[in-house]
Amino acid sequence: MADAAKLTAEKTQLFRDVKTGKIPKRVPFNAALTLEFAIEYAGYDVKRSLWDTENIEAVYDRICRDFPSDLFPIRAPRFPSFYQILGSRPIVMSSSGFMQHPDVEGMSADDYDAFIASPYDCLLETILPRLYPELDAPPAQRALVFAKAMRAYQDETNTLVQMKAKMTAKYGYSTIPAGQSSAMTEAPYDFLADFLRGFRGISSDIRRRPEKVIAACEAVTPLLIKKGLPPVPDLVDGQTFIPLHMAPYMREKDFEKFYWPSFKKLVEALHEHGQCVSLFVEQDWTRFLDYLLDLPENTIMRFEYGDPKTIKQKLGHKHVLSGFYPATLLQTGTKEQCIDKAKELLEILAPGGRYIFDFDKNLLTVDADGLLARNSIAVLEYVSLNGNY
Repeated sequence: MADAAKLTAEKTQLFRDVKTGKIPKRVPFNAALTLEFAIEYAGYDVKRSLWDTENIEAVYDRICRDFPSDLFPIRAPRFPSFYQILGSRPIVMSSSGFMQHPDVEGMSADDYDAFIASPYDCLLETILPRLYPELDAPPAQRALVFAKAMRAYQDETNTLVQMKAKMTAKYGYSTIPAGQSSAMTEAPYDFLADFLRGFRGISSDIRRRPEKVIAACEAVTPLLIKKGLPPVPDLVDGQTFIPLHMAPYMREKDFEKFYWPSFKKLVEALHEHGQCVSLFVEQDWTRFLDYLLDLPENTIMRFEYGDPKTIKQKLGHKHVLSGFYPATLLQTGTKEQCIDKAKELLEILAPGGRYIFDFDKNLLTVDADGLLARNSIAVLEYVSLNGNY
């Protein structure tokens, strides 16, 4: 236990150094596994395990034992219980047990005026009952459904928090981000696209009703700022996660008009409140690097695609870079090829600090011959041994 506590302190300091522009003792790294991957790797059925969490502690322990990582290696757990209680349309379980997000529309084009006038009221009274039909009920029944869903959510969350704390105490993971200092939110345009208008709807709206889209992004920004502020904001030990979705599918002039202003306002507001922001830069943002450069210093940016040399040169002196390692290589490459790629990225991205080693996306499922898992472990072991400054 004492050794684990020492490891926790050492690993936490690595992230503190990176997030304050200092060169750490070595490159911090993360395993980036989904809970579904972890369940399959540990030999359990995904659907059964997500409904009945009695196996999750064994899953956690197996992953923590086998996969080196400075952070707790399992990300983005999502359970079906509270979604089923709500009759969820935007988050559903597939036949294989994986939780999926279909393209749905919770807000019609006719709702823009009401949404712009009061986003909170429109969400509560109109949009949520469409997305979660069990809330489309008389007030007393709606309150009961919501209370049951919230209780299920809290029970699942508390179980995971306790298990994660147990694994941290046993294996010595960094405690960044701290529980009271972590949160998640969305860019306003992404929020409209993800759950309100859908991909097709928002793509049509910027042609047919552009001013309403801009007004809606502006109107919802204060709510998304509030959602992104945890109880204890912290520029070093805290972290608000923002996945970025729609920008790569937009023309630059549309990005500049519809996406960027409210997104920049969101990130700057969180920073001004003393909260660190961590972006998952999905798809290829090469066209928008100059915009990202303009965000507050030490914003964490995990890139899915893009040339690491170009991005390091453009952003590495100001922001914390992560990602880039192609998960597809882990599925197809030899052990030597996978390690060579890790070496290449360390040589490009590690100099000067401000770098966290990570895969370009979370690992979702285990392949039949186990190559993905074996290569992942080999890469993580290599980085742990060869990431020293």
